[in-house]
Amino acid sequence: MITLYQFKPTFNLPNASPFCMKVETFLKLAGLPYTVEIMHDPRKAPKGKLPYITDGKSSVADSTLIVQYLTKTYGKDLNQHLSTEEKALSHAMKIMMEEHLYWVTLYSRWVDERYWPATREAFFGHLPPLIKNLVPKLIQESMKKQLHAQGTGRHTPDEIYAMGKQGIDALATFLADKPYLMGDRISEVDATAYAFAANLIVPPLDTPLAIAARAHPNLVAYCARIKAEYFND
Repeated sequence: MITLYQFKPTFNLPNASPFCMKVETFLKLAGLPYTVEIMHDPRKAPKGKLPYITDGKSSVADSTLIVQYLTKTYGKDLNQHLSTEEKALSHAMKIMMEEHLYWVTLYSRWVDERYWPATREAFFGHLPPLIKNLVPKLIQESMKKQLHAQGTGRHTPDEIYAMGKQGIDALATFLADKPYLMGDRISEVDATAYAFAANLIVPPLDTPLAIAARAHPNLVAYCARIKAEYFND
């Protein structure tokens, strides 16, 4: 049995980590049975980050490596109907979300002081008072350092959000009026696209990114459609 180790559900989402939610979405799209184990401390994970899975004697960390493992091990290739060009394009869209839009989303939750209190409460509200006053600030400082090292954190807020909006607009433009990102049939990239779009649209945070995403009716409908089809439980 596949076991998915991830954070607890937060912000009315299966997971507030787009990468955890990506893996769980893929499992549902592929129709693979699995169980979930909630972890609060990702430092205990094999690579110090969530998600990771165990499957019998196998343990796989990193969302992309997990999807590759599941695809190969269980023969669940959600891209088999795509052309070579379409596969390349869907890969590029996935990288845009995971290596670009992710950092702006991270900034909006963990650095922008307008939305940090809601993030702090959602992730750390369950902690005892003494720990709740210390741990969130330490993790926030770690996030700031990561954003600065990656480069996004070196820009002004307006510049950062403008970059994020470009990614959202690109995603919405490419989706257009199609039911799924690559056409009439769902494919692997939809696991990533749904995870990232829902993480902007659903949480009760009116960040500039959330407002930009909700302004695209096709993205809102896309999230609602996949939730109804695969997360109705």
